Amino acid sequence: QVQLVESGGGLVQAGGSLRLSCAASGRTFGSARMGWFRQAPGKEREFVAAINTSGNGRYYADSVRGRFTISRDNTKNTVYLQMNGLKPEDTAVYYCAAMRSGGYYSRDSEYDYWGQGTQVTVTS
Repeated sequence: QVQLVESGGGLVQAGGSLRLSCAASGRTFGSARMGWFRQAPGKEREFVAAINTSGNGRYYADSVRGRFTISRDNTKNTVYLQMNGLKPEDTAVYYCAAMRSGGYYSRDSEYDYWGQGTQVTVTS
C-alpha cells in the first residue's frame, strides 16, 4: 500500500512558478513509476508528467514540455513537479499518482494509487 500526499499548490500570477511535492509512504516508492495529472473544472483529468523508477526517464504532455520538470528523490520518498512559466490554462487540481508495474505513463487507469490533489490557480 502506498499513500500519497501532495503539497505546494497555491495562487500565482501568469509567468510565475510553483513547485509541487508528493510525499509517499511505504517501502515500495523506489519501485513505483510516478506521475502527475491535473483536472480543471468541467474537464477530464489529463496527464501532465511522469518519471520512471530511477529518475532518468521523464515524460511530458506537449502542453507543459519545456516549462515543467518532474523529478524524484528516492531517499526522501518524494516526487516533485517544478512548474515555470505558468499560464492561466494551467489552473487545475494537480494529482500525484503511483504505478506499481509497467504500463502507459499517460493513462490514468494504469496508476494504482492517488493523492488527494492540490489546487493550482494561475491568474492573468
